[in-house]
Amino acid sequence: MSKLFSPKLFSLLKAGLDRKQLSNDVMAGIVVGIVALPLAIAFAVASGVSPDKGLITAIVAGLIISFFGGSRVQIGGPTGAFIVIVYGIVETHGIGGLIISTIMAGILLVIFGCLKLGTLLKYFPHPLIVGFTSGIALVIFSTQIKDALGLDIDKVPSDFLAKWEMYFTHIDSLNLTALILTVATILITIYSKKITSKIPGSFIAIIAITLSVQLFELPVTTIESFFGEIPTSISISFPAIEWGNLTQYIAPAITIALLGAIESLLSAVVADGMIGGNHRSNTELIAQGIANIVTPFFGGIPATGAIARTATNIKNGGRTPIAGIVHALTLLLIMLFFGKWAKLIPMSCLAGVLIVVSYNMSEWRVFRSILKSSGFDILVLLSTFFLTVLVDLTIAIEVGVVLSAVLFMKRMADKGEQIQKDVNIDLIEDYSDLPKDISVYEISGPFFFASAKEYAQLIQQIGLKSKTIVIRMRHVPFIDATGFHNFKSVIQTLQNSDVTIILSGVNESVLQDMKRYDLISKIGEDQIFDSFNHALDYAKVCQN
Repeated sequence: MSKLFSPKLFSLLKAGLDRKQLSNDVMAGIVVGIVALPLAIAFAVASGVSPDKGLITAIVAGLIISFFGGSRVQIGGPTGAFIVIVYGIVETHGIGGLIISTIMAGILLVIFGCLKLGTLLKYFPHPLIVGFTSGIALVIFSTQIKDALGLDIDKVPSDFLAKWEMYFTHIDSLNLTALILTVATILITIYSKKITSKIPGSFIAIIAITLSVQLFELPVTTIESFFGEIPTSISISFPAIEWGNLTQYIAPAITIALLGAIESLLSAVVADGMIGGNHRSNTELIAQGIANIVTPFFGGIPATGAIARTATNIKNGGRTPIAGIVHALTLLLIMLFFGKWAKLIPMSCLAGVLIVVSYNMSEWRVFRSILKSSGFDILVLLSTFFLTVLVDLTIAIEVGVVLSAVLFMKRMADKGEQIQKDVNIDLIEDYSDLPKDISVYEISGPFFFASAKEYAQLIQQIGLKSKTIVIRMRHVPFIDATGFHNFKSVIQTLQNSDVTIILSGVNESVLQDMKRYDLISKIGEDQIFDSFNHALDYAKVCQN
């Protein structure tokens, strides 16, 4: 069990913490706490629940995820990805249904971790993840139009097309003041970093816009006029569970658990790339599960790893779970002593913050690059995107995974004869006479979503032990979008460590795909060779 559930915090405490690093973690935690404040409120409001539920989630879940998690730097809490799901569950089952669904999802996450499904992420193709992330971003953006424009609408439909139809039919009720405040929030959030990078733009925007509304008594909707008073305390309550109706919460629970697992592990993988670390995926899933079991009893909503806040933690010097714990405690102090003022925040200001969040989530540049790749990847991307926006996120993920598997099998069948013809399985290369600072790694077979993570990890491990690594690709028939995503990441890591990367035996179709994904310029055209012998000669020259 110790291997299955081994929190990073416990390991680091056992090894001993450096005092200087502890100081850095505390400062990073305070900064992330300030960053999380407007986001926690905005995510809760957009999900159709009161603002305090977002704060409680960031505090309780954030504390548990950092304390028990398998990542050194993961920051947990409410995220934009859950807005669509939470809103739909509240609409259908009410707050009570959301609480039960979240607890059940937490139990599922613990089971995922105990069954060692933490490596599941590698089986999700990159176009699939980008497709549903971009879809969620568009849905979030669409939910903010009412408040951004100050439209006089009592209830906005949940359906995407119906929502926009209602916006256009009520455009004559546009509140110009609300629109100006929304635009001002967006501009402050984006451009304040040119003045100061220490204080997050969203926090500056909320303070400035809220003060302006109060000083000039501007006619816009605020949190108080929409939700009333915000509680400034945390209490435990137990949901009334009707055991006979539990089956109706299975589907929402699976959706929360599945998305929570994907988001948290994806965030942890991104964090590993930024700090050169290695998270414990099964421990992380169990920690996420515990957080989602416990948080609803305090009035919270679903939580997972937050990529943006985790990146902020890293950039501000956070390197241990202490930073995540301090982030949660910072939010707790803000809620207890300043929470009563949060009710004055204008809804149009929160809309501006979420519009920026949705833009950052959209990954439109990556989306555009995948549209230039193979037809298989494009089909997975667009199918997942449109199903997320127009139908349902759960269906989008299910269809995307099945479609990826079917298309991969077809692609492998098409390439099967070529692989059989080209690969000599009895030939074993001898690299023992190479200089000690030159490593060779050969990729045999397709570099696709099911193998991309292992290939990338092995290349990184081997490459970091030498000054030059020659990657042989003579038996790679194709690389999909997930493969290129992982390949680009490991190349960046090795180059940051001053390791020279040389490729040999790249076939013409893979070479063309590399150009589309801008890998040729990153590696250097003069470091890609047709012949392995020429690649070795160049590697030896690099050593001199």
